[in-house]
This record gives sequence, C-alpha cells and structure tokens, in this order.
Amino acid sequence: MNNPLKKGLMFLSVLLISSQISFSQETLFEFGTSTSMDAVLSKSKAKESKLKWVNVNTTKETWKVMKDGTLSNTGLPIGVIRSEKQYENFILHVEWKHMEAGGNSGVFAWSGAKPVGKNPLPDGVEIQMLDLEWVDLNIRDGVKPPIAYVHGELFGVQGVKTIADNPRGDRSKSIENRVKGKGEWNTYDVVCVDGVIKLSVNGKFVNGISKSTQKKGYLCLESEGAQIFYRNLKVIELAPGVTSAEQTAALLP
Repeated sequence: MNNPLKKGLMFLSVLLISSQISFSQETLFEFGTSTSMDAVLSKSKAKESKLKWVNVNTTKETWKVMKDGTLSNTGLPIGVIRSEKQYENFILHVEWKHMEAGGNSGVFAWSGAKPVGKNPLPDGVEIQMLDLEWVDLNIRDGVKPPIAYVHGELFGVQGVKTIADNPRGDRSKSIENRVKGKGEWNTYDVVCVDGVIKLSVNGKFVNGISKSTQKKGYLCLESEGAQIFYRNLKVIELAPGVTSAEQTAALLP
C-alpha cells in the first residue's frame, strides 16, 4: 500500500475512534424523572418530566436502558454522561448495585460535565458508589484503604472545593457503614442545597459536605471500569438560591 493511502486510512481510523469517545454532546436516552417540590406538595396531576442524558466522552455501547427501566453501564470507556439541564437546589433519589468485586462508579453533582486536562472525569462534587471489596483489591504497600472509603464518600474534584462534615483528608466519609455488597441494591437520597450536600445511605443520613465552591451545574453518571446498574432515579427540584456566576458551571450546547 502506498504511503499517502496508508496515512489517509490511519487518519480516518483515528477520526472514527475519536468520534465514538470524544466530547460529543449527543443525547443518548431518557432515564429517570424530574419534578418540582411545588408539584409534589400540590399533588399536581402534571406528569413528571423524563430526564434526558447527553454523552460526554463514553459510547452508545456503554449504556443500555433495560425493558424494566433499569440502566446498565458497562464501565468502559472511563468517562461520563450528563443531564440535559443544570440543577442548583434539588433532592436526588437513586438506587444502584455493582455486579463485580471492587466495582467503582458514582454520581457528580454541580458538574461542568467536561473532562479536565488528561483526566477523563469532570469537576463537581462526587457522590461515590464503590463495591465493598474495593478495599481488599486495592491494598498498597501492604496497607488496606479504610472501609469508610466504600460507604458513600463525598468530595470535590477537579478544582471544586468543599468542607467535609466527617474529614478523611479532603474527603468526607460516612459515619456509619451502610452500603451492601455486590449484587444487592443500595439506595442513595441526596439533598443538595446552597453548596451543602447531605447523603442518606440505605435509609439513614450518614455523610455531608458544605461550602462547595460550585453549587449549580449538571448531574453526571460515571463510567469507571466496572459494570453497575441504576434504577428509580428521581430528581425533585427545589427553590433556587443566591448563586453567583463564579459558583455556576458553564452552560454546554
């Protein structure tokens, strides 16, 4: 094969691969619902809105909405999808389960929903979802990570700063271990108001952060190397607060 043709084919291959996993901003599917607190309190008959999810840097094959409404995430490639719109003050309900030992994933709140530098993950506050066996599979220099690491840690990432309720370095750890192991459903209820996040794990509030430097942005679901399932994702929007432009993620197309 002559060199110009070979180079042309190689360039085309790179373009095709990049188009699958690049920052694409393509709406992939609907999953979960949103409503307002006013609608909840007034028992409005208005239907809940279905949440639309936009690809950032994963692929169509990464995600699949099952017939029963459950969302499957293969974990590859590492990256995120984002909500179509931004959220400021809200309550998030989501149920999740890992199927692999040491599975790693999470949800990002108040995110800019764009990879930062060489890191495939965006900024925001991460609400971590880890399988219990993660600590056993990530022993470093003979030291096992603390078990609190896998019970719903909260922390700012990629430049977003927070104050931890229960500090473990810059992160906030749950004060009670409540996450169930692989193959079992876990329930997170997350209250996000004015830079404060409180996390309930399987029916009890056990963690929180405050003074997030970014407090309005996108919701992101994370793909991080292991299959995870989500179901019953619901967002209840609350009244807005006093949030400056500096505390708000940039709008995306």
